[in-house]
Amino acid sequence: MTDVIQLLPDSVANQIAAGEVIQRPASVIKELVENAVDAGATTINVLVVDAGRTSIQVIDDGCGMSETDARLAFERHATSKIRQASDLFSLQTMGFRGEALPSIAAVSQVELRTRRAADEVGTCLQLSGSRVESQEPCSCAVGSRFTVSNIFFNVPARRKFLKSNATELNNILTAFERIVLVYPAINFTLHSNGQELMNLRCGSLRQRIIDVYGRRYGQDLLPVSVETAICKITGFTGKPEAARKKGSHEYFFVNGRFMKHAYFHKAVQQAYERLIQIGTHVPYFIYFDVNPADIDVNIHPTKTEIKFENEQAIWQILAAAVKDAIGQFCEIPQIDFDTVGKPDIPVFNAATSSNMPPPVSHANPQYNPFRQKPSQDWQKLYEHLPKEQPEEVPGLFDGDTTLDVSSVAPSSNASLGADLPIDMAPTHYQYKGRYIMTAVKSGLMVIDQHRADVRVRFERYLRQLADNPADSQRLLFPEVVELSPAEAVLVEDLLPALTSLGFELTPLGPSSYAVNGVPAGLEGLRPAALLQELLASPSGPLPANVSANQNLALTLARHAAIPYGQLLSNEEMDVLVNDLFACENVNYTPDGKTILNILPQQELEHLMG
Repeated sequence: MTDVIQLLPDSVANQIAAGEVIQRPASVIKELVENAVDAGATTINVLVVDAGRTSIQVIDDGCGMSETDARLAFERHATSKIRQASDLFSLQTMGFRGEALPSIAAVSQVELRTRRAADEVGTCLQLSGSRVESQEPCSCAVGSRFTVSNIFFNVPARRKFLKSNATELNNILTAFERIVLVYPAINFTLHSNGQELMNLRCGSLRQRIIDVYGRRYGQDLLPVSVETAICKITGFTGKPEAARKKGSHEYFFVNGRFMKHAYFHKAVQQAYERLIQIGTHVPYFIYFDVNPADIDVNIHPTKTEIKFENEQAIWQILAAAVKDAIGQFCEIPQIDFDTVGKPDIPVFNAATSSNMPPPVSHANPQYNPFRQKPSQDWQKLYEHLPKEQPEEVPGLFDGDTTLDVSSVAPSSNASLGADLPIDMAPTHYQYKGRYIMTAVKSGLMVIDQHRADVRVRFERYLRQLADNPADSQRLLFPEVVELSPAEAVLVEDLLPALTSLGFELTPLGPSSYAVNGVPAGLEGLRPAALLQELLASPSGPLPANVSANQNLALTLARHAAIPYGQLLSNEEMDVLVNDLFACENVNYTPDGKTILNILPQQELEHLMG
């Protein structure tokens, strides 16, 4: 019998490794920019075409490479960062495995032009699918210039599953932001299809955050600084009023490396307990300086998960530092009373009020509310009530089964009180400004008014997106919205859908828009905050396979829906109930929350004994 175990060729092994290291064009930019940082570059330029599908260029003015180093850099496990295993516990560089360049070369066509300051000519190296095509001297500037073309050209399955250009460009911006926020002393530029998206000059960390996310962050940042024997923590955290439900920028960096850490995130959130609304998040940019021997970064291919030796102690230091930042700068939110349209209450003045007679109140001593007779309408209503209990509608409520709405849905000529004449149907009852209660044949139906309106508006907005644009309410004074580069990319992609919903946006620059109109019915809401939340999470709370239109419709419906606590007239409740039963799904909201339920007649009788 012949042997069955064979050694894989290097090209196949590199493609397997590339599956973990290079997942999308953003992964290529992350690896190449980190290598440029490790090379001591002071200026790094990134240029992408078609969100990296066609071409990615990373140009730096670092130390460059010799002819031998340029060829050896594309071999597996070839690195200049470490020499032995013990070096893993004293890492001062971003990369160290020697897998990035061979993985990139395995799934794309790469051209490298590099030169050291001591060399008169540089080296031009061309590779395709891990195979060296040519290597020759060339004239180039000091540093390195990587050009990655046709990513995943030899892995069609991976290329087929790339997202849209807008999504991939958003991923590139996210990876780019995680690097530029660590190195404010380095100049960065980012161009997409010839258009400049970012031009970041060297400066302070606060200025770098403002340059990346807009001027609105300048007034919402509180400095955090603490130094102990275990670690040093610096950075910024947001003011309580900067909290947002989604789209909040939350970053941890350890020794210049981006990190995800749910345990430390909880420490920051706990510091804002009772200061922000439940479900909202505050932006923060926290930088840890820890002894490299006390952490382990070699536990995940993307190096975003890090193990700490003194995790519990660092958690306590972080929580105390954030609380100190909030308290030190007196940023406890105060109650802001809205005085628009309210009567002025004069201040008491003893000198002018001493001679004034005391106020006189008038009351009717004969008034007794218990002597009032029931209204004539209710007497007529009771006369029409059936003498016998109506029969139960089978299948209306059976354990945990879905509500059969066909037995309670109003028709065009009858209301929910089908046992009574139309004009004598019982009125709806609103309970604590949250629930609408009404009688049906099988018992008492309870409807959540906010969720019901979310379902009604959601389906209405979907129809508007599919058919005709919605009516727009023009603003008397247009509001200017400043967006981050990632949000600006999404606006361009979602602009037709936003226009169909009723938004009127006018571009004022690369990342600024004037909001001239909002969908009708949204008067009183802040257009800037609403637009930013629509752009914050394009995937939304719905499953990943739904369309962006559904996410936009749901987010807008949540903002425009009737809030809890709003009192409704009987006519308003009747319109809402009838609109709900005209929807395709009356039982659940688009994100799966229950809208209505019925308390059966038998249970009511059991409760009453």
